[in-house]
Amino acid sequence: MKLYEVIIKPESGFGTPLKGDTIFGHICWQAAYHPDLLDGGFNCWIDRYAERPFVVCSTAWPKIRKDGKWFYAMKRPDYPPGRLFSSTQKNKRQALEQKKENLKKKWLLVSEDLCLSLRADHFITDKELLSYLFSDLSKESQKMMRRKAEKVFMSEFIQPHNTINRLTMTTGSGMFAPHSEAAEFYYPETELAVFILVDKEATDIDRILSALERIGRVGYGRNASTGAGKFSLGECEEKPLPDASDSDACYNLSPILPEIGRYKECWFTPFTRFGRHGDALAASKNPFKNPVIMLDEGAVLIPSDRSVFAKPYLGRSAAGISKVLPGAVVQGYSIYLPFKLEK
Repeated sequence: MKLYEVIIKPESGFGTPLKGDTIFGHICWQAAYHPDLLDGGFNCWIDRYAERPFVVCSTAWPKIRKDGKWFYAMKRPDYPPGRLFSSTQKNKRQALEQKKENLKKKWLLVSEDLCLSLRADHFITDKELLSYLFSDLSKESQKMMRRKAEKVFMSEFIQPHNTINRLTMTTGSGMFAPHSEAAEFYYPETELAVFILVDKEATDIDRILSALERIGRVGYGRNASTGAGKFSLGECEEKPLPDASDSDACYNLSPILPEIGRYKECWFTPFTRFGRHGDALAASKNPFKNPVIMLDEGAVLIPSDRSVFAKPYLGRSAAGISKVLPGAVVQGYSIYLPFKLEK
């Protein structure tokens, strides 16, 4: 498989987070309606997805520039902070203050070569992330952001909605009652990196990019029909697969359903995917999928043996998740970054 970095440029708010399994689901719908996307057809590849994934997508991560070099700002690994950050203070009060400051460092900077390091200077806070993003803004955007009282990487916007009863031509109670829904807006001019593994026997990156362009034009996720989830594509670059020769741990770039019995230790945040069908099935009598409990992105897994590093992805697919579409699957696979945890 080949690994690619695709840049996404948000152009609207998002009702659904840009997580790897949801991006994969959108690509599946594209393959279902565009038979030329996958050689042999969509049904051929989805039937063997449990043994051989044709595409694996990562969650979208902000790409920033620091000291003239580009980095990916990824979630701080779900590893005990007491092990990530060693205390340099002997005084108990000062040590506690240092611990509080360390807990604010929610982001891990990963270099463009995808070599992950847990050095203390690679962790940054929300405030530091915004300072790097601000320095790359256009002058007009910088002027606009200086006026904002609250500066956050993702801001919530509450959008009022209502539904018209076509019999009375008014809103009312029940399903026609006015309501509000939230959308998340990224910091201006943010560029997000999505990593995609592609099986060259199934498709190629040009066809995947065409699918992503259509998704960005139509809209991604919830409320796409009312303008949410719009994005354009930036540069695409093939990346070498990370070197795992000196590694003993894996950092996952998207939610994962780990293989049973292949890991001796893991640290993670639980994530429950309450999936919902898209396209025409979204309006069916039962648009909801069965919930799937996964490990969220940022999980740290310690393999039982080195055979895990033979593949560029971890995890397994989840089937049997839909009562209306028996062949539906969830991407339980995840691209990972190998790294050295034990010193």
